[in-house]
Amino acid sequence: MKNKTEISNTVEAALFSAEEPLSTKDLRGMFKPEDAPATDELNAILDQLASDYHGRGIELVSVANGYRFQTQVQYASALRRLRELRPPRYSRALLETLAIIAYRQPVTRGDVEEVRGVAVSTDIMRALLERGWVRQMGEREVPGRPALYGTTTDFLEYFNLASIQQLPELADQRDLAEIAKDLNILLPELRQTSSEEAELAERDSEESIDSDENPVADVDRPIDSDTSTQPVADRIG
Repeated sequence: MKNKTEISNTVEAALFSAEEPLSTKDLRGMFKPEDAPATDELNAILDQLASDYHGRGIELVSVANGYRFQTQVQYASALRRLRELRPPRYSRALLETLAIIAYRQPVTRGDVEEVRGVAVSTDIMRALLERGWVRQMGEREVPGRPALYGTTTDFLEYFNLASIQQLPELADQRDLAEIAKDLNILLPELRQTSSEEAELAERDSEESIDSDENPVADVDRPIDSDTSTQPVADRIG
C-alpha cells in the first residue's frame, strides 16, 4: 500500500502532464487495485493540492470533465506576450447567440432570432458547432421539426465552469460586456466616432472567434424589431 504522500505526488504529476482534465475515475485508474485510494481519500488529496497552489501562478480547478492545472487569469496578458499570441476575438453577435443558447437551452435557431430580433447567420451557428461549444440536442415536435441546440462540456471547460449552474447570474439590467468580463472573454472595443469609422469598427467586431480562423460573416438582418440597444439580460431573461 502506497503512503499518502506518494499517492498525492502521483496525482499531482498526472494532472501536470495531462492534456485534458482528469476525472477521479481516471486518477484512481492509475493505481493498482490494492494501491488505489478511496474516493474520499482522493477528494481530500485534490482539496489539499488546490489549497497548496492557492495564490500562486497556477491553480487546480474542477471543470465539467474533471480536474486540471491552469494558469491564473491575471497572468494571461504576460503569457501572450511571451508566446507572441493575439488574444481570441469574439463578435458581439456570436456572444449574444451563445449566451441565449446557454441561458435558455434547449432552443431552436428561431428562438435565438426571436430574442435577438435579427437573423442569426449560418456562419455564426457553424462556428459555434465547429468550436464544440454548442451541439444539436434533438428536434422540437412541431411542423418542420427544427433542431434544438444546447451547450457542451467543451463549452463548460473552455469557460472554466463545472456546470451550467455556474454561469454568471443574469440580472435584469445586465450588459453583455459584464457577462463577458465574468467569463474572461475579450470583446472588441466600441467607441463613438464618425459614421465611416463606426462602420469599420462594427466590421472589425465581427472578426473570427479565433485569430487563426477565417472571419465569420455575420450581417444582422432585422426580423421584426431591432432590440440590439437593450441590455442582453432583457432579451435572454
